[in-house]
Amino acid sequence: MSYMPRRSLIAAFVAALSLTACGGGSSDSPSPVAATPEAIAPVTGTGTGGGTGSFAPDANAPVQTNNIALDGRNWINYRRTQAGVPVVTENAQINNAALGHSEYLRTNNLMSHDQVAGRPGFTGATLRERLSAAGYTIPASGYAYGEVISGSTNGNGFFMAEELITAIYHRFVMFEPKFREIGTGAATSSSRYSYFTADFTTRDGFGPGIGANAVVTWPFGGQAGVTPNFLSDSEEPDPVANINEVGYPVSVHANIDAQVAMQAFTVRPRGGANLQVQVVYPTGARTAVAIVPLAPLKANTTYEASFSGTVNGAPVTRDWSFTTR
Repeated sequence: MSYMPRRSLIAAFVAALSLTACGGGSSDSPSPVAATPEAIAPVTGTGTGGGTGSFAPDANAPVQTNNIALDGRNWINYRRTQAGVPVVTENAQINNAALGHSEYLRTNNLMSHDQVAGRPGFTGATLRERLSAAGYTIPASGYAYGEVISGSTNGNGFFMAEELITAIYHRFVMFEPKFREIGTGAATSSSRYSYFTADFTTRDGFGPGIGANAVVTWPFGGQAGVTPNFLSDSEEPDPVANINEVGYPVSVHANIDAQVAMQAFTVRPRGGANLQVQVVYPTGARTAVAIVPLAPLKANTTYEASFSGTVNGAPVTRDWSFTTR
């Protein structure tokens, strides 16, 4: 039997944009552009993204049901609302695709976006095939879909979704403003190892998203209780090579059909100097940007972040603060 790490995280994102959506012209005939970032992350050690397992939702959090799929979906929408992006609507067909994939992972004791025909529980080799098998139709253009997967001995849906948000390549998928729909599914093995799959989609043109030349930030302005650290080695590609325990990623997000150009992006403890950071972009498309401090943040400390750049060529600046737990 293959070895299953205590926690694993996986993310993938695919988009096809028409010329008009890309801002490249006004032709009615689509010219798809595909982007396929993928992160595969066995997670061990301490801290979020390989955490201790302790997790305390704040007073405004959704009511916990102890149903991993429901709690994970509710937590994702809770965090999307806090970030300032539209919530994603539950779709029963996407739920079935996500559940089928979690069951496949449980049955075969593995973590992967892909399925192999002939193996127990096979529902489709790729996410697109699994969505189609569940009855969800994807058009020839004007669509996007993404998938994040968490495997953990901690069967708390809030916790599993939060760890995915902490991992920066996963966050890029989960906070995409123009996703419209979501489906989630979970499966737990006899050894109490749980698999959580969240699939995001938009089709027939993109969702409302945020303003055309706007951005949202994470952590959001005034956020408290931010985790101080992140285990960089938990993601592939590794966002910070040669250093495992780093600070919590700070990110700026625009719409999928917008290009973000960074001029300056800093974070510092209030009254202190700017931290050394690693800049991270989504793989394949610069519609967001993050900085990862090269050392863990201090506990119970307020940090000030500042971003300046452009979105689709329009100047954008943001200055905000957040406090660690």
